[in-house]
Amino acid sequence: MTTLTDRPNTALLVVDVQNGVMREAHDREAVVANIAALVDKARSAGVDVVWVQHTSDELPRDSETWQYIPELVRRDAEPLVHKTYGDSFEATDLEAVLASRGIGRLVVAGAQTDACIRSTLHGAIVRGYDATLVADAHTTEDLSAYGAPVPGQVIAHTNLYWQYQTAPGRTAGTLKTEEVDFGVKAAV
Repeated sequence: MTTLTDRPNTALLVVDVQNGVMREAHDREAVVANIAALVDKARSAGVDVVWVQHTSDELPRDSETWQYIPELVRRDAEPLVHKTYGDSFEATDLEAVLASRGIGRLVVAGAQTDACIRSTLHGAIVRGYDATLVADAHTTEDLSAYGAPVPGQVIAHTNLYWQYQTAPGRTAGTLKTEEVDFGVKAAV
């Protein structure tokens, strides 16, 4: 369990599912459908959905590429964290958002597998959070022309790697969308 005391709650963290990130994403339609299903499950269970949005030279703030994809709509009451680094915690208010809601466990979905997803998972674990990666709800683009493995291999490797992560007092692992059960939100 999380090493963060007085943080019994769980949040779904939706990372960088933006037009420019998802345009060339591997298995885009299935991943987006799985993320949408997770958002619905979290909302139905009263679990916080926290949205993360990246800004960079390729994703300039307020541009079309920077916007979240139209299939996923954030509700006004759901926190939005803006970031400029891979790790969603680095130089953002994510920690404050999670602390204010008593969140010690994260369920992570989004993009890109080999960048912001991995960085955010590690950022969570080193800060004391439990962190579960949803194995069929993250994706990446094809960077094999630059020497990277094909996207399916990148995703499979990340799932395998994260399935066996451990840290003292924290849990990590992977689940498929259908296995995620947010249950009922714990009282603070």
